[in-house]
This record gives sequence, structure tokens and C-alpha cells, in this order.
Amino acid sequence: MDPVEVVLGGLEALIDYVAYHILTCLIPAFLLAGAIVSFLSRDVIIRYLGVESRKYISYPLASVTGTFIAACSCTVIPIVSGLYKKGSSIAPAFIILWVTPAANILALTYTGVILGLDMAIVRLIAAISTAAIVGLAMSSTFRREEASRRFPPTSIAKGRIIESKGLLLIILLAITLLAPNYVGGLSLHKILPEYIYLGNPYIFKVEVFLILIIATLIYAYKSFSRDEVYSWLHETWWFIKMIFPLLLLGVFIVGVVGKLIPREVVESYLGGSSILSCFLATLIGALSYFATMTEAPFVRMLIGLGMGKGPALGLLLAGPGESLPNWLALARVFGVRKAAVYIVVTVAISTIAAYIAGNTIWKI
Repeated sequence: MDPVEVVLGGLEALIDYVAYHILTCLIPAFLLAGAIVSFLSRDVIIRYLGVESRKYISYPLASVTGTFIAACSCTVIPIVSGLYKKGSSIAPAFIILWVTPAANILALTYTGVILGLDMAIVRLIAAISTAAIVGLAMSSTFRREEASRRFPPTSIAKGRIIESKGLLLIILLAITLLAPNYVGGLSLHKILPEYIYLGNPYIFKVEVFLILIIATLIYAYKSFSRDEVYSWLHETWWFIKMIFPLLLLGVFIVGVVGKLIPREVVESYLGGSSILSCFLATLIGALSYFATMTEAPFVRMLIGLGMGKGPALGLLLAGPGESLPNWLALARVFGVRKAAVYIVVTVAISTIAAYIAGNTIWKI
């Protein structure tokens, strides 16, 4: 293959990522992560999600929380690392990291529309039922390190989780992150004049984002002192410089790899629901980058070409929940060992879940 075409593939992926995901996804995610670190009570996080918290409380709480965050793998990393930095135990943090991209409400809704209600329901059940495995694997592997993060009982006060002004800021940032994703894809041409969004749903998505982010920044300027704002932006910058460069590098590499792998070869090995086809589909998803909801049309295309529903589920689980950019960012933020364990565990459980579902629920 022409080397120029390969490089252009990487550049195209990078340009697409910068154009469609940085403004409305990563910026509010980084600001939200910084706000979590700056304004959320460390003591309360430790009490409900920390090392000393009870698993039957922290694990379900983390799983349910993940389903309400409409974000892909790279977008949720800043949020999860903010919780971990603030005092969350490794298990709840990585449960949120797993469940959020694999089974958030927005992705599930779109999956149901594109691939059918059965696929959406099985995707949700698979992600939630395997979340505890992710948590147990991470906590067991790194139990000694987690023990060093224990806090004396006297330090875990029963105060407020957050002041009201900080809570409102986090809510505004969460709306700024979620609302454009929910509103941007609606058939707005039926209720809005075309000149508002120029006939382009993405233009309207950006307009919604700009209105919300400006309102949020105005609120922050009027409600917080200069030192509080500085602390918030300082924490936000920490996440940006740690994660953002590696995300760009990873997206470029994914684009290059996409040009190098012949489509015919991939299609030939994804038929049926054998353990090999499920593993290959999961591996393709784990290496590729999918923004939230983009995995469903890709899977529909492959199903039309002969991919089985079992492998389709594996790709739906691992696709948005994993990616090469995600691997690099996780290794940078949490360390290579934690990233490696998480990747191996999630690829394994996605493969097994896909194989079981493909040979029971969708068995021909």
C-alpha cells in the first residue's frame, strides 16, 4: 500500500477526531474532572467509593453511575482519574471506566434503534454483570497498593459531599457534556428553522455547547473566588497535559492501522459465534477508537457483511470501552501495570460474554 495513503489515513482520523470530539466532548470532560477534584469532598468519596467502603455499596453505585454518563472511553478517563485522585478505590473507578462507554443510556438507546432492542438489552446486561469482575480483578491484583491508600477512620468525616455552589457547577458541566450529545442527533429540522443550524446537526450541537459553556463560565466567575477558579483550572490543566497528547497520537495510529488491514480479511473471520470470531471482534474493538454511538453503525455494516451477533456484542462492549488511545492514556494516568490488567480482563470478559450470548440467545 502507498505509504502516503497510509499516513493520510492517520491524518484523516486525527482531523475527524479534532473536529468532532475535542470541543463538545473533551473540553467539558476535562473541566468536569477538574471540578470533581477541586470541589468534591474527599472524605465523602472515601466513605462511599474508597478502600474502606463496602463492596456491595460501592460496586453497584459505580455501575449505576456509569450508565448515566454518555461518554466514550477517552472522555471518561479524565472523570475517572479525577475520582481516583480524590480518594476513590481502584475498583469503583475502573467499574465506571468500563460501564460508562460500554453501556451508557445514550449508546444503549442508539444501539436499540440501529441493531434492535435485543442487542441493546444484552449489551446492558453483559456490561453490568461483568462490572463486578472488573472491580474484583483490579482490587485483588493491586490490593497491597490499595492498602497504602487507606485513610484513618477519624479522617472520614460525615460532612457534606459538596457545597451547593460546587454542586451546581458540576451539574452545569455535566449538562454541558451530555446535552449536546443528546440534542445534536435529533431531527431538529422538523421544529427549527434551517438558518439556526445551517441544516447541519453538528452545527446545532456546537451551538448548544457554546451556550451552555458560556453560561457555566459566567456562573463560575460570579460564584467563586479567584483562588477557587485558579485551583479548578489548575486541576483541569493537569488532566489535559497528562492525557490529551497521547489521545491524539493514539487516534493517528488507529487511522494508520485501519488503512493497513484489508477489509476482506476482517470480514472472513467474523462469521458465526465461535470463540475465535468473538475474540477477533473484541480485539478489533479494543484496538479501534469509537466515539459514543459510532460503534453501532460500524457493527451494523459488519453484520450486513456476515458477522455473527456474538462477535457483534464483543465489539460493542470492547469498542467504545477500549481503544489504543485509551490504552496509552490509561498507562500514563494509572501506570502500565493497571492499564495492562484492565485491558486483559475486559478483553477476556467481552470475548466470553459474546461467545455465551452468541451460542445461547442468538443460537441459530
